[in-house]
Amino acid sequence: MNESVGLCNPANAQGRRALLDLLNRLRNTGVQKDIDLPMIAVIGNQSAGKSSLIESISGLTLPRSAGTCTRCPTECRLTHTESDWTCVVKLHLNTDERGSPIKPRVLPFGGPLTSKSEVEERIKRAQRAILNPKTPSETFLGGATVDENETSFSRNYVSLDISGRDLADLSFVDLPGLIASVGQSGRVQDIELVKNLVISYIERPSCLILLTVACETDFENQGAHHLAKQYDPEGKRTVGVLTKPDRIPHGEEEQWIKLIRNDVEPLVNNWYCVRQPGSNDLAQGSGWSWARSLEDTFFAHTAPWCNLEDHLQSFLRTSRLTDRLSTILAELISKRLPEIQDELYKVLQHTEKDLKDLPPEPPADPVNEALRIISEFLKELSERVEGTPEADGLLQNIRVHTTRFKREIRATAPCFIPWVRNEAHQHRLPPTSFLDNEEKPLAGANNFPVTGPPPNSIYIEEVMERAEISRTRELPDHTPFVVQQNYISEYVEKWKTPSMILFDAVYDVLKKDLEKMVDKHFKRIGRGTAHQSVLMVVQDHLDKVAARSRDMIDWLVKLENDPQTQNPDYYLNYRDKFAGYYRSCRHSDDLPARLWMNGNADVNRVLAGLAQLGINSRADALPKLLPSDPMQTGLDIMASVRAYFQVSYKRFVDAVCMSIDHEAVRGVERGLDRALWDGLEVTGPGAEERCAAMFLEPASTAGRRQELTRKLERLTMAKGELRQLSL
Repeated sequence: MNESVGLCNPANAQGRRALLDLLNRLRNTGVQKDIDLPMIAVIGNQSAGKSSLIESISGLTLPRSAGTCTRCPTECRLTHTESDWTCVVKLHLNTDERGSPIKPRVLPFGGPLTSKSEVEERIKRAQRAILNPKTPSETFLGGATVDENETSFSRNYVSLDISGRDLADLSFVDLPGLIASVGQSGRVQDIELVKNLVISYIERPSCLILLTVACETDFENQGAHHLAKQYDPEGKRTVGVLTKPDRIPHGEEEQWIKLIRNDVEPLVNNWYCVRQPGSNDLAQGSGWSWARSLEDTFFAHTAPWCNLEDHLQSFLRTSRLTDRLSTILAELISKRLPEIQDELYKVLQHTEKDLKDLPPEPPADPVNEALRIISEFLKELSERVEGTPEADGLLQNIRVHTTRFKREIRATAPCFIPWVRNEAHQHRLPPTSFLDNEEKPLAGANNFPVTGPPPNSIYIEEVMERAEISRTRELPDHTPFVVQQNYISEYVEKWKTPSMILFDAVYDVLKKDLEKMVDKHFKRIGRGTAHQSVLMVVQDHLDKVAARSRDMIDWLVKLENDPQTQNPDYYLNYRDKFAGYYRSCRHSDDLPARLWMNGNADVNRVLAGLAQLGINSRADALPKLLPSDPMQTGLDIMASVRAYFQVSYKRFVDAVCMSIDHEAVRGVERGLDRALWDGLEVTGPGAEERCAAMFLEPASTAGRRQELTRKLERLTMAKGELRQLSL
């Protein structure tokens, strides 16, 4: 609130009344819980004359009994009308007996009152109903009493809608008087409870603080003043009211006059002074009109008040305070109205978003909803399995592991050395250039650096020795096939481990992908039991799929232990190339070998020369021109085994990857629908109850939903009131 509040007059009484009426309607919606509505909060210490001031402004007699008055706020809404005096009492219930928010309710407490003498008793009964929320309010309306209230404190409040000819347009909240101490029958905790209640009002930026200070008590000892200054340190939204000026000790008037002059503890809207009658004065006189005349007489004839300058006289008397408060409040509402609208729409949007972010409400048809969610889950699973064009797709994540698997299988190629062990260090295996068009060279597979051959190398004398040992009744120029078969079995044996590593990696990718999808579709359902059940069903199903996949991999490894191929041309082509390669390595000092080693340019020149002589030949036939080799049998075995490796490893890599894709990746989709239906028991007798339990939401979520729903109702009602103003 800026300093200009209260410095200009409202356009007219009708406009002021419309603004105050709007404020009252907004407060009836309970929206003050959510946005800062302008209000006047009357605060003061006990016995500071606060009740007398409110009685003088409203023309009512308030209950003064201990207990209820100090624990229940009372809102007074005064409206000037040309009709007879009327008072309507209502109960505003925003919290339960524990102080937790509930859907705001405004309950009429009895019919309209037309006699002021009836109001005090009606307020007593209304306050009793507020402090006993478990008991029907009609019980207290009939006059019932209780030995002990259900709650000693409540933020629920009583409202008095008062209209009549002698009233100003004004609305304010009478808060419990601040307690300095409690008697023997009191509760120490009430001191803090009342203080916190007062703070909950005056800490709001749009709350105008009407601070009552009794002149009979030392100013610095009045806690209400310190509390107001704490929450309004610059005094921009505090109106000070001095009460009981007739009890100022003789000679101490000047310290209070300084407040009226705004010389000490200055306030933007100044200090006022009022003098209220005692109960005896009211009993002897003719009511509140006579009391006002006594107040006029006091300030007109009692020093030092009667001697104040004319401009300070406007700060004396209840009538002038009331007019000023009405003006300030109306102007504050007018200034705050655009901000209230903005705040309301922002809070409304935020509330709608919070409500939308909650898990879906339990469905009216839980069986169909369960089947729908399962169907959506299976649809997304099918799309993921088929392949999605995204970096984090299921197949993209699997491809990383299949590529590594291919490299690992290829790395098991037997590393044959066409020289004897003690001569191998003098040679260097050249690259297998004839494989460049189909795969990148692998270190250690067919060549090795100058530092020497790798430790898993197989030297030619070892091959020859194994061939000799394996010979039985074969002719001298025949090598037993068991030699090649043993070498093949040795590298095939190395394939099982990387195959299982591949499957485990694919299994982990598949499991994580499934868990993400289960989380996406089921985690926000109910209390988490459905999510956990689906995870268990999916895991069991995946384990069955995994068992079939592992069996398939074992079977494929066993198949490769029986060497054979239906692609003889493919095999023979590789055998001839490796045979020439190994012979060329052994005879690198001979011209044909050097040509073979030096590359395609030299080879092409030789072939061109032979063609001129009428001899047609191919590049891979050049090694045949080399002289005979005593190790030829070993070279043939090496070429045969190495050629078969090229045939078998590619076949095996394809077969393993395809079987995992068929049995595990695509296989996880097969039969999962039935597994989910059976596992969740979404069909058959009792399915309705089981599905309803599945969607039963946690108490915290239900409470949050209820809280947001009620808040949305308040805000929507307030929005409607603001919209009516613009029509």
